[in-house]
Amino acid sequence: MTTLEPARASQDARQRRAAPKLILATTFMGIFLLNLNTMATNVALPGIGRTFGGSTAGLQWIVDAYTLMFAALLLSAGALSDRIGASRAFGAGVAVFTVASAACGLAPGLGELIAARLIQGGAAAIMLPSSLALVRQAFPVAAERARAIALWTVGGAVAVAAGPVAGGVLSSTLSWRAIFVVNLPVGIATLAVLTRAERSPRRAAPLDPYGQLTAIVALAALTFAVIVGGVNGFGEPVVLGCLGLAAVATAAFIMIEARTAAPLVPLDLFRSRTVTVSVAIGFVVNAAFYGLVFVLSLFFQDVLDLSAMTAGLMFLPMMAVIAGANLASATAAARFGPRMPIAMGQTIFALAMFGLLWIDEGTSRPVIAAMLIPVGFGLGFFVPSLTAILLNDIAADRAGMAAGILNSFRQTGGALAVAVFGALVAEDRGEFIVGLRVAVCIAAVMLIATTALALMLPRGRS
Repeated sequence: MTTLEPARASQDARQRRAAPKLILATTFMGIFLLNLNTMATNVALPGIGRTFGGSTAGLQWIVDAYTLMFAALLLSAGALSDRIGASRAFGAGVAVFTVASAACGLAPGLGELIAARLIQGGAAAIMLPSSLALVRQAFPVAAERARAIALWTVGGAVAVAAGPVAGGVLSSTLSWRAIFVVNLPVGIATLAVLTRAERSPRRAAPLDPYGQLTAIVALAALTFAVIVGGVNGFGEPVVLGCLGLAAVATAAFIMIEARTAAPLVPLDLFRSRTVTVSVAIGFVVNAAFYGLVFVLSLFFQDVLDLSAMTAGLMFLPMMAVIAGANLASATAAARFGPRMPIAMGQTIFALAMFGLLWIDEGTSRPVIAAMLIPVGFGLGFFVPSLTAILLNDIAADRAGMAAGILNSFRQTGGALAVAVFGALVAEDRGEFIVGLRVAVCIAAVMLIATTALALMLPRGRS
């Protein structure tokens, strides 16, 4: 009996040491799942359009249904995660995301697919903050936590790089439905690992249901107006009505946030120049990047007649440099302060966008892929520093809220860019090129404007 006790104690100790690694593994899989799905779906859009006979507007909704719910619910997802416990919130998010993925893969029509994408986006919003909270809970020592968060980030970066290729390969060899069905084993495996993790404590966290509702209405109405207006014209009564609804909902949201005791978006945060500038930059960078990915996915397959697999490979050089640029950003910020990589990364991104104005049907495919490399480098070079400079400017107890606001504005930028850029491209090949160039020019000008704003950020080292 005495001999077995040390062995049993040693085994228990090994199991306790393994627990944090299991939590990190499950959050890694969850974040990998989210980012892989986002990028793979863009490449699969033309195939979905051929299956359902969907217009460009329908394809826009496949992307924006997900992004809108993700953006809007991110505002309250952190509080919900605290309220029910991070492990429960993450598990629920993964479960719903997995079921919604199955619904996407089995969708009999475009409407059903869009509805399932809405549910996916809501689940993703719950998964993101709760996964980070789980990592923080599992690694209480600061140095270990920093390494764990770095690995957690790698999961997203690897998925972003692999997403277009995976989407292209699955769409070409099987079907676009496979990009959703492949989520099922990953989701099930994530839930299986999560069952071995310790339950997270619950914490009293106030919610803001009226603010959340008005935020969803405002974003949905504005996006609907832009998408439908791009097809039917902005003078249509339904478009004008939605624009009016978006304005009223936005005004109501601001009034609610100003008066409630626990707002989703504390308006006093925006008294800080750093917060305001960071949020503006985050909005623009996602608008430029995801708007570009959307229109290029259509351009590669519908105009250049590339297969889904080849279209995915066209994005690979751009995606592959993002992780390396992230590391370079950290080094540059440590030496020169975060303002330098933020301004320089945006400048590189903007110049790369201007360079894309010259592509057309006759441009060599390898040349186009090479021209996308500085887009990925510019993006990867400044995004980590953008997050760091925002979090350095505010109190620690508001860091999670500020990060949620930044990510929500970033997702909103991506959703609106898909709506606007999609409205600029047309079915005719010649008109598509014109719309593509206008979209790229808009993105480049916005990036130049926020590069100037970046010079207002603090110079000091992070």
